[in-house]
Amino acid sequence: PAFSSGAPKPYGATPTEPQVQWQRLEFYAFTHFGLNTFTGREWGYGDESPTLFNPTDFDAEEIVKTFKEGGMTGMIYTAKHHDGWCAWPTKTTEHSIKKSPWKNGKGDVVKEFSEACKKYGIKFGTYLSPWDRNHPEYGRPGYIKAYYGQIEELLTNYGDVFEIWFDGANGGDGYYGGARERRNTPGGADKYYDFEQIVKNIRKMQPECIIWGASHYGDARWGGSERGHVGYPHWHTIGSSSNAGPAHPPSCRDRCQHAQAAHGVRGGDRWVPAEGDTPINHSGWFWHKGGRPKSPETLMQVWFDCVGRGANLILNLAPDKTGRLDPADVKALMGFKKLRDALYKKDFALGGDAKGRSRGKAFSADKLTDGDLDTFWATKDGQTTAAAVVELPSKATFDVVRVREEIRLGQRVDAWALDAEVDGEWKEVVSGMTIGVQTMLVLPEPVTAKRVRLRITEAAASPCIAELSLFKLPEGLNLKKATNEPLFTQGVPKTKWKIVAEPKGTNAKAAIDGNADTFWHTHPRQELRPPQSFTVDMGETLKLRAFTYLPRQDGTNNGMTDRYKFEISTDGKKWKKVAEGEFGNLRANPIEQTVAFPPQNARYFRFTGTHALEKNHVSAAEIGVLEAK
Repeated sequence: PAFSSGAPKPYGATPTEPQVQWQRLEFYAFTHFGLNTFTGREWGYGDESPTLFNPTDFDAEEIVKTFKEGGMTGMIYTAKHHDGWCAWPTKTTEHSIKKSPWKNGKGDVVKEFSEACKKYGIKFGTYLSPWDRNHPEYGRPGYIKAYYGQIEELLTNYGDVFEIWFDGANGGDGYYGGARERRNTPGGADKYYDFEQIVKNIRKMQPECIIWGASHYGDARWGGSERGHVGYPHWHTIGSSSNAGPAHPPSCRDRCQHAQAAHGVRGGDRWVPAEGDTPINHSGWFWHKGGRPKSPETLMQVWFDCVGRGANLILNLAPDKTGRLDPADVKALMGFKKLRDALYKKDFALGGDAKGRSRGKAFSADKLTDGDLDTFWATKDGQTTAAAVVELPSKATFDVVRVREEIRLGQRVDAWALDAEVDGEWKEVVSGMTIGVQTMLVLPEPVTAKRVRLRITEAAASPCIAELSLFKLPEGLNLKKATNEPLFTQGVPKTKWKIVAEPKGTNAKAAIDGNADTFWHTHPRQELRPPQSFTVDMGETLKLRAFTYLPRQDGTNNGMTDRYKFEISTDGKKWKKVAEGEFGNLRANPIEQTVAFPPQNARYFRFTGTHALEKNHVSAAEIGVLEAK
């Protein structure tokens, strides 16, 4: 909107109006649903048959209705993941839904989701992986024509698309039309895909579509992890030469880039706000049998660490093989919604009488409590510290404070504090750093007061504050408890287990001790190159259906096992390989992996790490097994 005359001049980089509206969406769904749903993988190799996709009970409207009821403002669907299979009848490849038995090859998942979103009044977006492990021309010019065609189909045939996602994963092993080889992007991803041209094309087709990633040409960036959290202090700006978009935490040598994704850059010359992404289920982005959803309390902690720091939250819910959402995931989503509703039920500052020095009536302090995000309190030019006293409508007990800047004029505030008048004296109850689109902090303990004082203690330019809100945490919500949720599944008890074979000095016992902070690694003094393995005697014969693997949790990718082999035996002499493959996406999301296999008896198992993400050794924090019922 046009500001009243006398408004401050914009400071630094500022958002486009589509970015402003996007940042107000706050919360929407990610939906991973495709061939990986039917293979149990996170990343397909590209050789999977399209005939595998055959959900028996898919109902896009039911899924979108659930998102709406869960308080989500939109959804982003994985129209094509790294395996290259397209969930719409594209003209660019035969590796698509046209070859699937579902609806006799006449189906279109993209269409069904987009139409369901229109019906229920939420926004529709799409994810289109640049990396394509199926296409025979990937890594060559021929693929680019096909990829540009896919973008055009998605953005011209399905109505408004509020966001398009370009994943940062690109290049590596793949099927590639039968070549089964490793291919990279010539000259790097930026040059090969020509993201600058892609962005120009999108602007012509859908000018208001938010572009996630696309090297340093996009409108939104990755938030720094796949746990949903972003950094604090948190800036919506980055440097023009930075590439904070790819959905992969960098290696140790690139920590500055990682920090830029999580925190942004103070005074950066490009407005590229962050999006925190995480699956609702511990098992990964695609559906996996036996997955364990995060608790509503854990999701509330994610909310404070993402939305409460100024980023949008995209929460993944994945349909199962039938095409339905897992009831346990839906229960967690609705429990999360109930907690958010309880938190926001009453804003104790709304309608309060606010007073403080300003630059005029149009920018007076009472704009802090009028419930209108398009009005704001502003001080005179050059006045970078300020204070406003708010007389609450009634005495209130609160323990959460939310502050918002008018971001159309740039992000200005470096530090702020809230005081409460207690027993006739002002007492500082919480202090923060950045504000941006919003900052929401939990007080150390609840405070009861009739008057509060917002102080801006440091800013790069005269502050422009749109809102001050005060809330009370839902009764019984323990955010500290939420952070202690277990990282791995408690499968078969390990009390009888013992290590009977391992490379010397590698401490394989650490992989079966029930402690996520310890790990087996084949680097006692010098690196022991993969493949490396250890053998466990479980002390009894069990009917097994799966094994679990938790990668090291200490924040480094060195020796993180990303390819494996799992063997079982009844006597410790004759061995049978029951699983072999790749743990996809560990670099970005080092969570527990579950690998299922046909149920069979075993007393012994042998886990082998055959490759590592980085360095030349392998590791594992925990290995477990699951019994067949």
